[in-house]
Amino acid sequence: MARRRRGRPSGDTWRLKKWYNVVAPPVFGEAPLGTTPADDPDKLIGRVMEVTLFDITGDYAHVHIKLYFQIVRVEGDTAYTRFKGHELLRDYIRSLTRRKSSKITGIFDVWTKDGYGLRVTSMVFTRYRCKTSQKKLIRKRMKEIIEKRAAESTLDEFIQAMVFSDQEGSLAQEIDEAARKIYAIRKVEIAKSKLLWIPGPEGPQKAVVVSPLQLKAT
Repeated sequence: MARRRRGRPSGDTWRLKKWYNVVAPPVFGEAPLGTTPADDPDKLIGRVMEVTLFDITGDYAHVHIKLYFQIVRVEGDTAYTRFKGHELLRDYIRSLTRRKSSKITGIFDVWTKDGYGLRVTSMVFTRYRCKTSQKKLIRKRMKEIIEKRAAESTLDEFIQAMVFSDQEGSLAQEIDEAARKIYAIRKVEIAKSKLLWIPGPEGPQKAVVVSPLQLKAT
């Protein structure tokens, strides 16, 4: 008896799908992130797009920075996204680690002045191995700078300060200047960020994107 084949998408299913252009948020100039298919635009809501900053800027110096964008709405054949977070490639972080030196990591929850909450991971790499007391002091300065910068910035301004670390006045450069007064510093990076909270009509709400299809099902 012949067995029925399972799990293979039919040609009819693909013919029903439409391709949508996905764009970055305005802070990244609504740059094109690629295309994605769906037979219902509501199925795109919540989908995460992963690219490098190099894909947006064309600058090879940004190839180690990974960005995450989440689709929040669809209009016509265009899917619009929100910044979800970023992180540096593991190989890049590994390349910064040296023997007989210290890596100081700080993870902080911060709030922007327009009501967004993020978790930010910062790393400081010293030229030589430093004392525990110096590590604590550097971590304290990291925390103060990141919290203050977030409180004084909108979400878009804070994203720019985190992601474009090679630009004048970036968050990494500000931490670098402060940390050098404590110990010899080789490199400072904002290694990771994640959007946790967004402003809502009744106060902060979790940055969770729910598809209209999921709401209909509940």
